[in-house]
Amino acid sequence: MDASERTPYAHALGEFARRETLRLNTPGHNASELASEALAAFFGPEALLLDAQPLLSGLDKGENNPFDRAVQAAARAWGARRSWFLTNGASQGNRMAALALAQFGSAEQPVITQRSAHSSFIDGIILGGISPRFVQPTIDTQHGINHGITPEVFAQVVAENPDAKAAYVISPSYFGAVADIAALADIAHAAGMPLIVDGAWGAHFGFHPDVPENPLALGADVLVSSTHKLGGSLTQSAMLHLGKGPFADQLEPLLESAFSLNQSTSESALLLASLDIARDELEYGHDRIALAIASADRLRDAVRASDLLSVVSDGFDQFPDIVTHDPLHVSIDVHRLGRSGPDLREALMDEFGIYCEIASHSCIVALVGPGMEFDADFFVSALVSLAAPQGTSSEAAEVLPLPAPGEMKVLPRTAFFAARELVPSKEAIGRISADSLAAYPPGIPNVMPGEVITTEVVEFLQAIATGPGGYVRGAHDSDVSSFWVVQEN
Repeated sequence: MDASERTPYAHALGEFARRETLRLNTPGHNASELASEALAAFFGPEALLLDAQPLLSGLDKGENNPFDRAVQAAARAWGARRSWFLTNGASQGNRMAALALAQFGSAEQPVITQRSAHSSFIDGIILGGISPRFVQPTIDTQHGINHGITPEVFAQVVAENPDAKAAYVISPSYFGAVADIAALADIAHAAGMPLIVDGAWGAHFGFHPDVPENPLALGADVLVSSTHKLGGSLTQSAMLHLGKGPFADQLEPLLESAFSLNQSTSESALLLASLDIARDELEYGHDRIALAIASADRLRDAVRASDLLSVVSDGFDQFPDIVTHDPLHVSIDVHRLGRSGPDLREALMDEFGIYCEIASHSCIVALVGPGMEFDADFFVSALVSLAAPQGTSSEAAEVLPLPAPGEMKVLPRTAFFAARELVPSKEAIGRISADSLAAYPPGIPNVMPGEVITTEVVEFLQAIATGPGGYVRGAHDSDVSSFWVVQEN
């Protein structure tokens, strides 16, 4: 199979870039070093030539064009009825899924939603006016980690909400924990509802026998895939896949409508081409995934050999919701180093140029992408060298518990569009939030529109915001000293 068949869109884009053309259209750099010397010097002239506008014959225009063939290849690779290439990240996929569910069934029917959903799905709930029925995931209180939902808990919530029209869950978690998607799908389907899976952290699932199975193969009806995370595409590129299950006929036009509402009309050709290439490397690059697994295993072995570190996933068997874990996520317990996870993550970047993906208060997570090799011993020695001096105590190393969400008093959309006022944090306690606020990473809302703001939530968000590398999405100010709340009549 030649390149034009393996990666049809990327190949056609490369051919287009090599043609002798005079581009007097957008983008405004005109694919010319003369028009933008600075861009060409920074990115290289090839990047400008590849930065083609949409709707060009031979690329994405006309019947059976290379772009359509690339998207069809992705659907084949993931076993989907249909796939969509996204240039606004998996966040766009989450909003697409929410808006499709808003049109699915009646507007009054609720959607069962894992409470640890990414903030982008909550954005979709707000935009679509969805009534969520939240279900709490299992929580690892020692490490401050949200995991998944057990089939037993899910079945109970479904039974308590017989009018629910759909369900939304997350697997794998930010720390690589995998839920029993097959059982959850069976429960959802038996209740007459589709199951949407946010699989952002598992774009590589199903492409090697030693990684977990693709959720679509286990019965999921919609899969949101953040392809750039562990699939190898460029940042901000992602995919959404529609399964072949009993709800596909109803969901396909709704997802297409939501896609048109969310996708840019000026899609980046570079991002689209990267999705085409990433799909090809996942589909035919088993050796690259095997190499990454071996690298991650070496890191886990090096962590286990240290008296000051441990592998978080070694204790996953104590959580009933976790059926397996992703080997490309290496979660490391760092509490014995006497410094917090975010503090150590920042120090690794600043002092050693080592960048890890995420941190909770007592652990950090390294992601090993397909094809990646590195010196595991150097990583561990660098991490251990950052330990607090022996005999010193560090308040930063104390576990910061995840706060329980406040009671939801009104629908998220109602609160978001209601008259609002900005009040100091102390006055916000007991009031209804008008905004969604999420500590980053990982981006799970700690309070959302319609929920009561609690003391615990305020203290948690302020501690995150003022800690190393801390950031709270949606906060009015960087130290979360004030909150937008619904005006009281």
